[in-house]
Amino acid sequence: MMIGKTRALTLALFSTTVLSTSAWAQTTTPAPVDATPQTPQTQSPAPGTNATDVTSNPNVQKAQDGLVPDGNEIIVTATKREERLQNVPQSVIALGTRRLDQLNISNFEEYTKQLPSVSFNTSQSGGAVIYMRGVATGGDGNHSGSLPSVGVYLDEQPVTTIGGALDVHIYDIARIESLAGPQGTLYGASSEAGTIRIITNKPDLTATYGRVDAEVNTVQHGSIGGKLEGMINIPISNNIAFRGVAFYHRDAGFIDNVPGSRTYCGDPVTIPDPDAPPPATITVGCFHNGITVNNTPFLKDNINEGTDYGGRAALKIDLNENWTVTPTIMHQYSKNEGFPGFDPTLGDLNVQRFRGDEFSKDQFTQAALTVEGKIANFDLTYAGAYMDRPTYSIGDYTDYSDAYDAAYESAGGLANYFYFQDSAGNTIDPRQHILGKEHFKKMSQELRISTPHEGRLRAMVGAFYQRQTNRIYQNYLVDNLDPNLSVNGWPGTLWLTLQNRKDQDWALFGESEFDVTPTVTLIAGGRLFKYDNSLFGFAGFGKNPGFLENPPDGFDNPPPNGAGGSSGVRRCLTVNGLQLRDDDGSELASGGIPGTPCTNVGEVVNGKAVPRESKGDGFTHRLSARWKPQKDLMFYATWSRGFRPGGINRQPNAPAYDSDFLTNYEIGWKTGFGPLTWNGAIYHQVWKKFQFSFLGENSLTVIQNGRDAKIDGVETDVSYVRGGLSLNAAAAYTDARTSGAICNVSFDTAKGCDTLFINDPADPDDDVQDFVVTPSGARLPVTPKFKATATARYTWPVWMGKAHVQGSLAYQSSASVDIRHDMGGGVNPNDYLGRLHAFTVVDLFAGYEWDRYSAELFVSNFFDERNQLARFVACSICTRTYILPGQPRTIGVRLGARF
Repeated sequence: MMIGKTRALTLALFSTTVLSTSAWAQTTTPAPVDATPQTPQTQSPAPGTNATDVTSNPNVQKAQDGLVPDGNEIIVTATKREERLQNVPQSVIALGTRRLDQLNISNFEEYTKQLPSVSFNTSQSGGAVIYMRGVATGGDGNHSGSLPSVGVYLDEQPVTTIGGALDVHIYDIARIESLAGPQGTLYGASSEAGTIRIITNKPDLTATYGRVDAEVNTVQHGSIGGKLEGMINIPISNNIAFRGVAFYHRDAGFIDNVPGSRTYCGDPVTIPDPDAPPPATITVGCFHNGITVNNTPFLKDNINEGTDYGGRAALKIDLNENWTVTPTIMHQYSKNEGFPGFDPTLGDLNVQRFRGDEFSKDQFTQAALTVEGKIANFDLTYAGAYMDRPTYSIGDYTDYSDAYDAAYESAGGLANYFYFQDSAGNTIDPRQHILGKEHFKKMSQELRISTPHEGRLRAMVGAFYQRQTNRIYQNYLVDNLDPNLSVNGWPGTLWLTLQNRKDQDWALFGESEFDVTPTVTLIAGGRLFKYDNSLFGFAGFGKNPGFLENPPDGFDNPPPNGAGGSSGVRRCLTVNGLQLRDDDGSELASGGIPGTPCTNVGEVVNGKAVPRESKGDGFTHRLSARWKPQKDLMFYATWSRGFRPGGINRQPNAPAYDSDFLTNYEIGWKTGFGPLTWNGAIYHQVWKKFQFSFLGENSLTVIQNGRDAKIDGVETDVSYVRGGLSLNAAAAYTDARTSGAICNVSFDTAKGCDTLFINDPADPDDDVQDFVVTPSGARLPVTPKFKATATARYTWPVWMGKAHVQGSLAYQSSASVDIRHDMGGGVNPNDYLGRLHAFTVVDLFAGYEWDRYSAELFVSNFFDERNQLARFVACSICTRTYILPGQPRTIGVRLGARF
């Protein structure tokens, strides 16, 4: 009872706070002692700072840290120019250095909690798929699926990756900018719904300084964690400076692997066959007296511990008064042990896993170069980068065997219907485990030139190119599997995915502003784009060399593979361009990926296998008008468009899918009334022919176009700063719904997809009945209808320094998990997946800063709320739902020193 009253009192207190600044204002408190020397504001900006990040400009450095006389003077580079946040005619939230420190933010989950328009879906670190403003179908993230709809940038270089955003460690970061709405003009492909930019602090020529921060924490229901971080800035000469960052972070575990066992089908249950003479029988079930396994050797508490470490180094080189070169390099290594979710049927934070060596490793190295300078009065910027990201994981896949044994129980289960056998024909343990390796590489180049800022007409033009590749390897292993039932050349492998993916895009872009009057500005931008994406390789089962597709006796004997599946080698391409199952006597096409048994994801040209390609081009635009009747009052209207490139389906019989487009109509305001700042936006978005993922033939993901959605929303944020008190909050309301029914097969929903019969392209003799997967007006998944965050902080002088107390609250309403309402046969996946529950998380802080030292005690997730980040199942027909939780109540101490 007392806990309930305390929670109610705390929530009531935060409900009285006013909403936060769009900048999440670095202006929230009188600043404590800062390691950055306070250079006089009359100093001229460093060369080349007006086109990209502006940390070398002392005025801007102060803006990032909240040390400016005018609380609204927050400088961002969302438009690829330095500009007052309150002048940018679009919805932008910026979390600056001081704000990130105050909230103890160090990773992706923590900073997205502060961004109301951002949601995400994830099942492991580094695997988050980001959504903005409800532009989500929930089926994204597959390594051979759609490109992301939200772009992520590290400084000027894109680090958007397929299958999961980078979880960049946040330390010594100048700011994180969240740009809601289509950013297709300046940021291009995969910024269809918005862009997140992580801007690092740059080397400073003025002084040597640094900082060291340490933390130790204990997690309720779990173990001990902590982190050690440091940075140093060193001027090497009058025109060269170095800045370095290093960090080590240990996340405590809190998921327990508890005892469990599985018993699979054994002897079949048979009855006489009514269509055949005795003693013929048919199987109608099984006795559960088959292979039994348990997880006793792997029982362990806190299995989901994680570690990441790495560093960042940058040089700033002023070649002369007009030209600056900034090379940077960042490396980060992350390893997550065990399994990140829990099974709610086993109790809070409990799970049953049947391997002791589960883990995922994710590391990346990015080398980048930014060159800034002037040609006459024009600002020129070059930004290039190369990123290398290998990943490696081992995962338990027992759930797959559980689900398929149950699904085929009427046919005798795995032991009688499938062929999980050793070389002697004995039934074996059917459980699988997955060995996964991917190697993602990305290269990007951008060159742009801008006219002087002072003119009535201002313009920017640029060119962009990027090339990203991914070497995809997933090996589904079954111990003791007969080599003849394995993937050819891969003994023990039930299923193999070995593919090369390549995505390239080119663009010419431009944007101009014209001051019609001193208070009215018109803005127009456009982007011409072209893309060329390809997928090539093998995915599927093997084929027993003795197996005949059409044997004389009419029976498929011996079995083709352990699962009796029709995909894989049986669909490999022959020199005639046909699938092997339709051209069994012909030679396989040459030219495949080394190590694969053949090629079934590709095309055949002159008898040789080549990648399948998806090419396209187009144009996106942005038109805005800005009215600024006075300094701290601005209104804007925007009509903008974003896009996401098309791509290739790895399903052999599925065609390529096209780009989808998002059109945004938005009005907004940015106001300042002394200590009060209030910003907001109202928008309507139309998502045309969005890429929709579903499980097709052989449970392979298929992406199609032809679905539409409409999204309406409101965003608002306010801050109040006076003396030592700062109150901040932001909120977003999102209503995202399908426009028209989504059919399983057809695109013409006007005729009613539940009554159509569509000829199955995989089998001309078989007609399949179409049905409604999602009805018109259904809400899009993952994104909550309402999300809000609020912070109250008070700082006051005590003895030789300043003390502070702070409270932060984050709330979001519930959301569905799967866009589908019918997977076939009336099965609604949301019935077993459930909904992401609404939650409220409260964080409390109290600390003291003196001279160049700081100490702080904090409690994160004070009420130990079980906030759900994701709900998921392990396979297409699995129904055991796992919940990926946020970190339970965490109590910790932070210590810092600046020098």
